[in-house]
Amino acid sequence: MLGGTSIPVLQDINFEIEEGATVSIVGPSGSGKTTLLGLCAGLDQPSSGTIHLNGIQLTGLNEDKLATIRNEHVGFVFQNFQLLPTLTALENVLVPLELRGIKVQEQTAKALLERVGLGHRSGHYPSQLSGGEQQRVSIARAFANKPKILFADEPTGNLDAETSQSIEDMIFELNRESGTTLVIVTHDLDLAAKTQQIIPIKGGRIA
Repeated sequence: MLGGTSIPVLQDINFEIEEGATVSIVGPSGSGKTTLLGLCAGLDQPSSGTIHLNGIQLTGLNEDKLATIRNEHVGFVFQNFQLLPTLTALENVLVPLELRGIKVQEQTAKALLERVGLGHRSGHYPSQLSGGEQQRVSIARAFANKPKILFADEPTGNLDAETSQSIEDMIFELNRESGTTLVIVTHDLDLAAKTQQIIPIKGGRIA
């Protein structure tokens, strides 16, 4: 809303993603790609149209129902990691399991930290970890509840080139192993080229 006038962020967006596919949403800053990811993941609601996630219509659901669906079906990796600063690496990975009411499975969480090369840092807090290490913890957390769909919003945006390559390889490798559908928002065309499908966004529309 600007000066009493509603300005649409996205218009005439229509696409489907096949189960198990790898997809990138690309576009310049301000194009609406992060907003699109938020809509697809049930973090936001559209003013019109419908969204289906893993066969479930999200449109019109209240926040409690949306949160339940996200906890059961979705994993997230964000540019700024979004780890809880007062929890250790291990405790951060356990969060999705605890939100689903699953009995605490420390062995599962420890195995995931080992998988991302941080088994020896499980007792460390985010402030004690490098940016790359924090992103590895967030990847382990994202896969903890065995999501059907993983949404990654600029997952390497705050990392140097060498660390970015390592994180990219890890996301794709874990994705292949788990059969998860992968949706990446990125401005990095080299990263986008690694996915099976590219959805270019420009000015709030599919270009």
